[in-house]
Amino acid sequence: MSIKTDSRHLYLQVIDEITRDIENGKYREKEKLPSEYQLSKQLGVSRATLREALRILEEDNVVTRRHGVGTFVNSKPIFSSGIEELSSVTQMIEQSGKIAGSQYLSTELIEATDEDKAKFSPRSVNTLAKIERVRTADNKPVVFCIDKVPENLIPLDRVHEVDSIFELLEDYANKRIAYAVTYIEPISYHDRIYSILDCVPDQSLLLLKQIHYTSKDEAILYSANYFRSDVFSFHVLRKRV
Repeated sequence: MSIKTDSRHLYLQVIDEITRDIENGKYREKEKLPSEYQLSKQLGVSRATLREALRILEEDNVVTRRHGVGTFVNSKPIFSSGIEELSSVTQMIEQSGKIAGSQYLSTELIEATDEDKAKFSPRSVNTLAKIERVRTADNKPVVFCIDKVPENLIPLDRVHEVDSIFELLEDYANKRIAYAVTYIEPISYHDRIYSILDCVPDQSLLLLKQIHYTSKDEAILYSANYFRSDVFSFHVLRKRV
């Protein structure tokens, strides 16, 4: 059905029409949309207008365009939240109604690099416990986690017994995480991580690098968490000052 002209730009009408078709189930998750030629003909707009609409839909993570292949509908994230509230990965998964799990890849003691030492400053750190895990939601891999903790704050022989490093730090070292400083980076293809998380080559990941602190401003945990962007989405509440 062709789009009827109204006071808005045509590409905005195209965005609304495609979004409605996705919400109504005309186009399902991971399904390929009709070709640009077919879709522009159906909607009664130029291919240039359609491409602008698809560009914005891709920026909004509604669709993914694969060069030479086509445009596909993205899965809706199972977890979406403001990033101002600090939650463990376990809490995020459970809040979405899924069962959280862990697949441990490695647990080892490593020598702290100068970069590591700077993260935990002013605490003097020479050796860190490094834990690599895959976090699962209903047994499906959704997050790849690398955690680094000063060795005396965590029992390596108990790491495999729990899902939450937050809880283990509280139980073993009586250290409660109060806040974190977070850096967010988009990640393109990474051979090892994409294989672990069962991602398609052009799928994006969200990397959250976080230094976690106690209420006394003591750095006790560094995490690098690679989130599947088709499963998790984050937003930030910004206030005018």
